[in-house]
Amino acid sequence: MPFGYASPEQIMRDKADYARKGIARGRSVVVLQYVDGILFVAPNPSRALHKISEIYDRIGFAAVGRYNEFEELRLGGIRYADINGYTYDRSDVTGRGLANLYASNLGRIFTESIKSLEVEVVVAEVGETKDGDAIYRLTFDGSVFDEHGFAAMGGQAEAVAGRLKDRYRESMSLADALEVALAALTEPGGERPPVGQLEVAVLDRNREHRKFLRLTGARLERLFAQTTSTPPAATPPPAGETPSSGDAPTGPPPTGPEGDVDDGSSPL
Repeated sequence: MPFGYASPEQIMRDKADYARKGIARGRSVVVLQYVDGILFVAPNPSRALHKISEIYDRIGFAAVGRYNEFEELRLGGIRYADINGYTYDRSDVTGRGLANLYASNLGRIFTESIKSLEVEVVVAEVGETKDGDAIYRLTFDGSVFDEHGFAAMGGQAEAVAGRLKDRYRESMSLADALEVALAALTEPGGERPPVGQLEVAVLDRNREHRKFLRLTGARLERLFAQTTSTPPAATPPPAGETPSSGDAPTGPPPTGPEGDVDDGSSPL
């Protein structure tokens, strides 16, 4: 029990500031819709500790913050989904129900505990059509946000969300969605994270039964290569024709550039 008196407002402010600072130290995670489902992208050099995971048949999970804290939330969500799916029906397990469970637990811990959880969570559910997709973002104090189209959390979340908003469009292909996600995660003038340090997964509505699929290895490398734009090759002229370059110059042809000739010996 801490000594001295502090108003409830001050205590809540201190808890919130503490949690925000911890979450901001992590790297951002992006979740966005594409034509066939929902895409998750997170810079993550670890191959063993995942920020993105499957919860149930149609439900995915992403988190930022302290790994041990959001891993406990993930395992609790899996237990909730398994028990309810076995007791009732698999279709009774929904993303909204899971989001409500997380909101209740996060809000209770934030209110009753001295230390709040340093986590932010996204629960995403893919529907039979894009209108049935749902993305719920939950903050450390149990607040729930029903996001439309995309969500960003952790790190410089506001800046990442702003870049997402500028680039996002509906019914993108998977390659285009990955391009948008990588552009949002990259600081202006910075370099994109290499493919070996990316954690990427999808909820694909076209898959049978389990919709979650983790993209790794050659499959991710091919997809990553499609996001690199290359200029189109010039079309060669038909046989027997010469390319037109406007009016032909008059006078004698140039014999060399004006001024001193650079023989390669001068410094750059």
